[in-house]
Amino acid sequence: MTSDDGRPATEHFRIREARPADCPQIAALVRELAAYEREPDAATAGPEDFERAFFAPDPRVSCLVAEVVAADGSTDGELAGLAVWYVTFSTWQGRHGMWLEDLFVRPQHRRLGIGRALFAELGRRCAEQGWGRLEWWVLDWNAPAHAFYQEIGGVAQDGWTTWRLDGAALAELGSTHTTATNPS
Repeated sequence: MTSDDGRPATEHFRIREARPADCPQIAALVRELAAYEREPDAATAGPEDFERAFFAPDPRVSCLVAEVVAADGSTDGELAGLAVWYVTFSTWQGRHGMWLEDLFVRPQHRRLGIGRALFAELGRRCAEQGWGRLEWWVLDWNAPAHAFYQEIGGVAQDGWTTWRLDGAALAELGSTHTTATNPS
């Protein structure tokens, strides 16, 4: 039996922490996200990069996944989506926060509440830790995402421009030697 949009009517999901065995699917999800965001060649990270980042002795980034679960509770390990996040700090609040680097749900699994469930889990973690913010960015042209974020209570932050330093410019700046002057 299938739903109106062709998905199995018994399709459910669960949100959980990523596991090392998920890294190949995480890499695939990130490539799908890059294609959706019109930059398919920009995603160069492979499974080993995600395994190193998420499962290092002192990881600085975390990943939640949405795993497809059949009505009987069985799963084949298929991932429907992910949320990659890390801890930030607000000097104005004097408190930590969370930066959502990427949230992506595969098109065939959308409209099941997976994005909302991922956000709810991130919000729960922020509240549990006493963190003051959950922040993310979204491409200007991504109207469906803007509508979804407004629906869950997100507020666009106008008046700020995102800046980036990477590649050769970052390497050049990093190789610049500075000397402190000591007036005494």
